[in-house]
Amino acid sequence: MPKTHTRYVCQECGRVAASYMGKCPQCGKFDTMVEEVIHDEPVTKTTAVRGLTGRSAPRSIGDISAGDEDRIPVPIEEFARVLGGGIVPGSIVLVGGDPGIGKSTLMLQMAMEMATAKRVLYVSGEESERQIKMRATRLNGKTELPKNLLLVTETNLEIILNHINEVKPELLIVDSIQTVYLSSMDSSAGSVSQVRECSSQLRELAKTSGISVFVIGHVTKEGTIAGPRVLEHIVDTVLYLEGDRFQAYRLLRSVKNRFGATSEVGVFEMREGGLVEVTNPSEAFLAERMVNAAGSAIAVTMEGTRPILVEIQGLTSPTQFGNARRTANGVDFNRLLLISAVLTRRAGFKLGEQDIFVNVVGGIQIDEPAADLAIAAAIASSWKDIPVKADAALIGEIGLAGELRMPSQMQARLREAQKLGFKTAIVPKAIRKGEGYPKGIEIVEARSLDQALNAAFASSTKAPKAPPHMA
Repeated sequence: MPKTHTRYVCQECGRVAASYMGKCPQCGKFDTMVEEVIHDEPVTKTTAVRGLTGRSAPRSIGDISAGDEDRIPVPIEEFARVLGGGIVPGSIVLVGGDPGIGKSTLMLQMAMEMATAKRVLYVSGEESERQIKMRATRLNGKTELPKNLLLVTETNLEIILNHINEVKPELLIVDSIQTVYLSSMDSSAGSVSQVRECSSQLRELAKTSGISVFVIGHVTKEGTIAGPRVLEHIVDTVLYLEGDRFQAYRLLRSVKNRFGATSEVGVFEMREGGLVEVTNPSEAFLAERMVNAAGSAIAVTMEGTRPILVEIQGLTSPTQFGNARRTANGVDFNRLLLISAVLTRRAGFKLGEQDIFVNVVGGIQIDEPAADLAIAAAIASSWKDIPVKADAALIGEIGLAGELRMPSQMQARLREAQKLGFKTAIVPKAIRKGEGYPKGIEIVEARSLDQALNAAFASSTKAPKAPPHMA
């Protein structure tokens, strides 16, 4: 007779406690401890050891087959870029994002594209088959829907595994992991135990059968995948679909990838017919730029291996309160405080009584410090009411002493700026000109923030010619 005992599990971090606590001591969240009933199964000598290959004997690494399988091509190029070139057979991918951002839409589009050559099973625990059919018809237009795309609405994992054995798909999509449960566990669907165990079984299915599995996951208010952090360690790849719901652009970002580069980004535009690829995101982000406007500067940021040019807007205004405000949209707030302090202390800008607002156009989030110089130039331009040269791109990290530091992958950044028609690049002094650097763009070197700002504002009273893509 199996023994039964009760435990309490935090639904945020997965901490286990013997008794109820109002506040989790590990993550500090309130009212997240949920009761779970555990049935201890007796351990027998015939208990099988769970393993991915069905055997646990050590083998020489030289005797193991390399398994040089080609990646499964994905017709959506931006999706393939984020995955590292295609889908790896037997991999499990977690896709997360805010509610309504377009996760199910993107995965259904990918399923319909893949179903033209592969057998795809789409498992939904949140929508009916009719709802999915309606969305597929809207996304596919007047084209006939693929016959190899199979739909099933089910939340019981045991039944889902039976469907997989019957259908034998090459691609499996589960929407979403928080709705799937195992009947052998007493906890409810979406709990820490259910999410962890269901994900583990789907991972073993992928590794043993070679089926590629895509799992959609909900996110918390903080923007992280709901459930324990161990969920991100179970899967091979973690993708986040980001973007402002009031903006048209969506960014599919890779934060973990065992088969490709991390921090890779694919850019999509939300339209009536679904998510459409943006093959040149730099041009899209700069399309509505107002040339020769004070408070605007161009930064070149790296998203994975892709350089993207974005417009950074800065605005200074005399404060109406005792303490000046600092508002950052698209950049790190602490980074804005640092740049404002350096401008005040090292460059002589009196910003102590100025409200400062910084915005990155297009809803993109910039995390790397290479955009420091463009942020500082946008703030200084607004304070002076003098525009930055319209054909200049600013690249560089700012130190506390007011010095400029060299970011990585400078050659790729300069080539992207030149391709979009920019004639000048203001960069740190440490650059080493030579083979690989474009010759059609003037490189202005500066050691300090003062020198860079002087170069950015030089001859700005005479409006320079705008780059060709804005003419």
